[in-house]
Amino acid sequence: MSPITEVEGRRIALRNLDKVIHPATGTTKGELLHYLASAADAMLGHLRGRPLAFLRYPDGPDGQLFFTKNPPPGTPSWVTTAEVSRHAGETARQVLVQDLASLMWAANLVVEFHAPMWRVDERTDAGAGLADRLVFDLDPGPPATIVDCCAVAVWLRERLRTDGLAAYAKTSGSKGLHLLTPLEPAPSRQVTHYARRLAAEAAAALPGLAIQKMTRSLRPGKVFVDFSQNAAAKTTAAPYTPRARREPTVSTPVTWDEVEACDDPGRLVFRIDDLPERLDRHGDLLAPLLDPARARPLPATP
Repeated sequence: MSPITEVEGRRIALRNLDKVIHPATGTTKGELLHYLASAADAMLGHLRGRPLAFLRYPDGPDGQLFFTKNPPPGTPSWVTTAEVSRHAGETARQVLVQDLASLMWAANLVVEFHAPMWRVDERTDAGAGLADRLVFDLDPGPPATIVDCCAVAVWLRERLRTDGLAAYAKTSGSKGLHLLTPLEPAPSRQVTHYARRLAAEAAAALPGLAIQKMTRSLRPGKVFVDFSQNAAAKTTAAPYTPRARREPTVSTPVTWDEVEACDDPGRLVFRIDDLPERLDRHGDLLAPLLDPARARPLPATP
């Protein structure tokens, strides 16, 4: 029988805790759940109120991987869901991870957590999301690495600053870097338009390093400045989520000192075992994203 644990008064059946999920390190499912429980205080602030998509990898990164936005079969009645607009005016329900119990229930499925830039309590009358964050996903095309992403990130930080916006960085947990900026709620399409303009400016200012277009033939050796994840229908790997990699890497907030000093890709690779010490030392480096006083209006875009 599967062991039953009680989390905040909710009973959760935990399965296959000894199963190896990340083969390069022998990391088990039980160790993943332990990590997420330890990171919950920091992580939950970035999940609450956001309709999630899950990338499920129950047999590890070498097994079947699949995205789902719909509540998985067997979702307990106590897990919060919300009606979310989809394409052509259709709606569907998605999971909200609001507390430790629902976090551990989802973790038991072995998932990456992907969140949109908007919350369900900030929507237009038509149900469209009002973004309270702007995101740039800096994706290096080999032989470019996260070192090159750091150079682009510093340029974007300074460009955002000229518009009165602050930027905060985290690793993607894969090979790139994410920049996040707190905003006063604004329509996602307007945020996308603004982010597209800055991506084009970055490509023009850093022609040997950054590109705005996804065209694969242009990607080698360049950093793709992906602005598209600001769209209301898109999601981005959430802060502190483990990633479906052979090693249990984590999308980890980093300091600007770490970004500016990065001269080797390995300096910005963090695994689940690294996070407790980082959280003790830094706290949640993305906490400013949760402070409404830090949010600024979206600049006007021509």
